[in-house]
Amino acid sequence: MRLEGIIIVAMLLCSCRQKEQELSAFKPTPVKETSLVILGTLQDGGSPHIGCTKECCKDLFQNPDQSRKVVSLGLIDPQNKTSYLFEATPDISIQMKILKQFGANEVKETPDGIFVTHAHIGHYSGLMYLGKEAMNTKGITVYAMPCMKKFLEENGPWSQLVSTENILVKELVAGKSERLTSTITVTPFMVPHRDEYSETVGYVIQGPTKRALFIPDIDKWEKWERNIVDEINNVDYAFIDATFFDAVEINNRDIREIPHPFIIESMKLFADLPATEKKKIYFIHLNHSNPILNPESKQAKLVSENGFNIAQIYDVFKM
Repeated sequence: MRLEGIIIVAMLLCSCRQKEQELSAFKPTPVKETSLVILGTLQDGGSPHIGCTKECCKDLFQNPDQSRKVVSLGLIDPQNKTSYLFEATPDISIQMKILKQFGANEVKETPDGIFVTHAHIGHYSGLMYLGKEAMNTKGITVYAMPCMKKFLEENGPWSQLVSTENILVKELVAGKSERLTSTITVTPFMVPHRDEYSETVGYVIQGPTKRALFIPDIDKWEKWERNIVDEINNVDYAFIDATFFDAVEINNRDIREIPHPFIIESMKLFADLPATEKKKIYFIHLNHSNPILNPESKQAKLVSENGFNIAQIYDVFKM
């Protein structure tokens, strides 16, 4: 390797270590207004990904990146002293702690409710830490659609959480808004996805002044009965599925088994949107192999150059 290459690699390693040190010492500034916080950006398996032998994970097994948490949003309403979590991920322990820190003394140690999108491991498995082996919570409300509710109630170990009232599962209805406080509502809507154990939903989160769209998982935009462009037009922020950048990442798997909108497909679909609409879009739910996880990659720069955003952990959005 040439000297220039060695210097660049060294600079990148130093930058990554500095970033990790900053995150490990991260102390959130408590929000003063109703806000959304990004608590995780990755696909269910996280990063480093179990069994991965590719370059994208090799160094992370020895030097974990503290910014790499499974996809989750936090919602904080300091005026009403409430907080909510979207998705119960394998990283729920740190995500609940950070959510509490963003809410400071205005919110409880545990969220007032947890909204789950579907029964894939990155989105509900964190509920296990609410059981008596761990936190042994008392009556945390879990908001779920009918099939998801039935799945939790009828299958162990989740059914034990219900029977011991660690969680109270509240059934949602697609298209019907759930009022959380005087200024916050959450509305679920159905999206097409691999529904082995439950249906899959996204959410529209309505705050005092702004609206956010949250679709971490969907098969393909063209399979949806709604028009994603119209949905983006109706909100202020759109956190949408960006699992894979393109087909290159999944050359060892059949995309029919794990369909998602490629980022390059989404950017093409949204290419003619005005800049103000593009700025609403935040790509989230990134696979461990997704090159945009590296902000210096040509793919990440392409996303930015085209006017879109890549969701970043602990970013705060006024609602």
